[in-house]
Amino acid sequence: MAKSTVHNERPLSLWRNGDYLLLWYGQIISAIGTQISDLAFPFLVLGLTHSPAQAGLVGAAGALPYLIFSLPAGALIDRFDRKRVMIISDTIRAISLGSIPLALLLGELTLFQIYLVSLIEGTFFVFFNLAEVSCLPRVVRKEQLSTVASQAEVTNSLSTLFGRSLGGLLYSAGQFLPFVVDTLSYIISVCSLFFIRVSFQEERQSSRQQLGKEIWEGIEWLWHQPLLCFIALLGCVVHIVGGGLILLVIVVTQQQHIPSVEIGLILGAGGIGTFIGAVLGGFLQKHFSFAQLTISTQWLTALLFPAFLLIPNLLWIALITSLILAVMTIYGVVQFSYRLSLIPDELQGRVNSIFRLVVFAGDPLGLALTGILLQTVGATTTILLYTGTMLLLALMASLNRHLRQVPRQQ
Repeated sequence: MAKSTVHNERPLSLWRNGDYLLLWYGQIISAIGTQISDLAFPFLVLGLTHSPAQAGLVGAAGALPYLIFSLPAGALIDRFDRKRVMIISDTIRAISLGSIPLALLLGELTLFQIYLVSLIEGTFFVFFNLAEVSCLPRVVRKEQLSTVASQAEVTNSLSTLFGRSLGGLLYSAGQFLPFVVDTLSYIISVCSLFFIRVSFQEERQSSRQQLGKEIWEGIEWLWHQPLLCFIALLGCVVHIVGGGLILLVIVVTQQQHIPSVEIGLILGAGGIGTFIGAVLGGFLQKHFSFAQLTISTQWLTALLFPAFLLIPNLLWIALITSLILAVMTIYGVVQFSYRLSLIPDELQGRVNSIFRLVVFAGDPLGLALTGILLQTVGATTTILLYTGTMLLLALMASLNRHLRQVPRQQ
């Protein structure tokens, strides 16, 4: 009784929920900092090595920990205090990232250090991200999850718009500045978490099973949800194609001799697309079924991707990037709230870790593959290959019977 009472006392309005607002505002600032450094990393590696493949591999190193640590992290998050996990994770990320500007100022930065920082950043992102997603049903009411999903994408859009625009500007002013700003953003995130009062999980049973058995419980539960399994596979392929989008845009624009400040503005304009997608996602979810939105967004992405080849100038690339991110964001809002509403609280960490392991496996694959393809076959062939992949994905979604059978209210 006590656990349900605490949860039901969450304010009806998100704007009066101080715990949620602290979590959200802290993550807006942290996400902006992350976008700033995410843009700076490829510039930094390209400046050191002049190799798109190395830039892609550094990005892949940051995404690789999801493949390694996702399953045990999910089980551990269901055991431990989720807030404490988030605080420790962001503290370590701040220390690690802060070593980059220090090494730059001392003239001692090496490619090995960049790889190491990318790995540390990715590792503790796994723990932080899973804990954050798993705690949301405790911080807000279940019926508010679709709104929270839209606001999470608004956060992504704002961070993309401001972070990438600032990233190019800060990098032009000094190579170390983007990493200083991101370090400070992690510190702000940690401070915001200290002031949140609500518990991030239900009361835990004192008895614990073996870690492997707990992980298997999550796998077994997800395996008996055929639609969630398909959505995870869908997300993996989308991340393979979309994971290298930043690197693809940077290489294409650099071939047009566009300076880094303007490249940052192009990628920052993608934040406008993400913002529009976040707003539309919640609205469209009330008027169209989950199946209709999932299938249509896959087809739109596939049809938009080859448009990069048509008019390779500043405004056109910014427009296409924004449109693709808007469509992807609409789908992200829809699947996020659908997924969280189905998973029991005691399995949130494990099932989300398995789901996101499959999905985010596409990031290191996509980043590495994009860098290698750009260096070996060029931008045009890379874009055409990814277009074909997205067309196949859209066809698979259209033919999936489990997807077509989802009731409208879900």
